[in-house]
Amino acid sequence: MSMPQLIAGEDPGTYRVNRPFTEAQLLHLAKMMARKRLSKGASLNRPTQVHQCLQTLMLDYPHEVFGILCLDSQHRLIAFDELFRGTIDSASVYPREVVKHALHHNAAAVILVHNHPSGDPEPSDADRRITQRLKEALGLMEIRTLDHVVVGHEGFVSLAERGWL
Repeated sequence: MSMPQLIAGEDPGTYRVNRPFTEAQLLHLAKMMARKRLSKGASLNRPTQVHQCLQTLMLDYPHEVFGILCLDSQHRLIAFDELFRGTIDSASVYPREVVKHALHHNAAAVILVHNHPSGDPEPSDADRRITQRLKEALGLMEIRTLDHVVVGHEGFVSLAERGWL
């Protein structure tokens, strides 16, 4: 079955589809729109929209995935990459690899992200510790850590909004 087509609605930011669609097709369309919003050069100045896009892109993984958004000095997206995959309840994250990746993209700032396959986005103590280690390692290279977003089926949590950065 082919994908339904999105047709621009009369109001900005609204869409119609040309025929009925399945739940899987709806998720696929949502991921396409999230990727478009997080495409290279996109200005990431609305945190809630960024968090929602990240949740959409990472919510259906059966294992933990850790990713990074590399940003320029104007907080425009350079790259969004998934760096580490783990098990159902953890992923090994290596600060050296995160720093190398950010330097490779000449990032001035980063947003860290990972999912919780359980659905509960509440950050663990281990999440908070790795965030601090990464912030310190990246800071040595003068790369700002703007946020670490944890996403799950039940929503998302921004460590920056909680004051934990």
